Amino acid sequence: MAVIKVDEVFKSFITTQSPWTLIKRHLLNKGNAPSFQALKDISFHADAGETVGIVGHNGSGKSTLLQIICGVMQPDSGDVTVNGRVAALLELGSGFNPEFTGRENVYFNAMLLGLNRQEIDTIFDQIVEFSGIGNFLEQPVKTYSSGMMLRLAFSVIIHTNPKILVVDEALAVGDDAFQRKCYVKLKQLQADGVTLLFVSHSAGQIIDLCDRAILLDHGEIVMTGEPKQVVHNYHKLLHIEQKDREQFREYLKSGKYNIAYTSSDESCTLQKQTHCSASLLDTAMLPETTVWYESRGAQLSHPHLQTMNGKPVNILESGQRYRYCYDVTFDQEAFEVGFGMLIKSCSGQAIGGFTTTRNHNRRIPYVAAGSHYTIIFEFDCLLRNGTYFLNCGCSALINGERAFLHRGVDVAMFQVISESEDATGIMDLGAAFSLQKVSN
Repeated sequence: MAVIKVDEVFKSFITTQSPWTLIKRHLLNKGNAPSFQALKDISFHADAGETVGIVGHNGSGKSTLLQIICGVMQPDSGDVTVNGRVAALLELGSGFNPEFTGRENVYFNAMLLGLNRQEIDTIFDQIVEFSGIGNFLEQPVKTYSSGMMLRLAFSVIIHTNPKILVVDEALAVGDDAFQRKCYVKLKQLQADGVTLLFVSHSAGQIIDLCDRAILLDHGEIVMTGEPKQVVHNYHKLLHIEQKDREQFREYLKSGKYNIAYTSSDESCTLQKQTHCSASLLDTAMLPETTVWYESRGAQLSHPHLQTMNGKPVNILESGQRYRYCYDVTFDQEAFEVGFGMLIKSCSGQAIGGFTTTRNHNRRIPYVAAGSHYTIIFEFDCLLRNGTYFLNCGCSALINGERAFLHRGVDVAMFQVISESEDATGIMDLGAAFSLQKVSN
């Protein structure tokens, strides 16, 4: 039974800043104000107890769709039917009065969600305990950090016994420990039969939590299906060359996912598309958490990934071989010089790396001041879909002890958008499977 049903929903926003144009449009019913079509003919449903994930690039219409479902916004046309109490975490701090204390906002928000004071009294201690905000409960919310506000808002909505829970990317604000706590609670709500609409840019979250996924692009649903397949095609759509993008959108909308897709380059079918994607470069994908440590005699620069034929790349395919390169210039002479690299996950977990410092045969015994080198590490990409970050470093013996001459953290980033359908976990081990029947 469908508890959420969306039929042929359209939504547009006027983009003009001219007061006279708005007056003519709304009061005189004249003139055509420029507008932006946020949603175009959206139709889907969510059954009771089902978790539906929604993915798409920024500006694709995800948040607008959720606001319409929750009744915050009205569509221009189309129908939305929702059966059951809806609890929504649409925007950080939405529904909170910044002048109220945490305690006051708990009661205020829970009442907005349909609970009376006696019902809130019953669950109040559970809300506070789950949020973990401690002594800040009696402080005005305007003094809270974004993480504290998220903790309290999420704790309120999950304890109000919702039949439908809507979460719009809000969990990305929380720290790792709280995110894990939220996932456990979401799993519990799923087991209790709560219907969940979940928007996230995280491939892992969508694949792990959702029964079905929807891909939105420029206000249209271009694909609905199994989460792993939807996420895979979302990443392809996000990074495909512009000349092939519209054709690939039409291919997705056709629903013929098992038929070879041919781009304008006829040598690149869907099966070969993964190899074409291995040479993609997204110039806008740059890390925002880069840290370069103080130099102690060397300067590292220009960290980047390449294909094996030297083409710059940051969109990788699992199972292919790549190069990680960076330059190093020595300001002074150095002894027993070594170099290193490290790949990390979004959460900072060390996935794997390589160092030349432990092997005497790989170290450089002596480097003269003014020397310049390009360091090249070759590696097989055994990672599954996701975003990853790279470190780099150069070390040498200083006063008889090994120390960094220079190093950088999160100096480059890349995404993996194609993977084996058989692999699980973080890495694709290339494992083989066989089955032997044993006779009695």
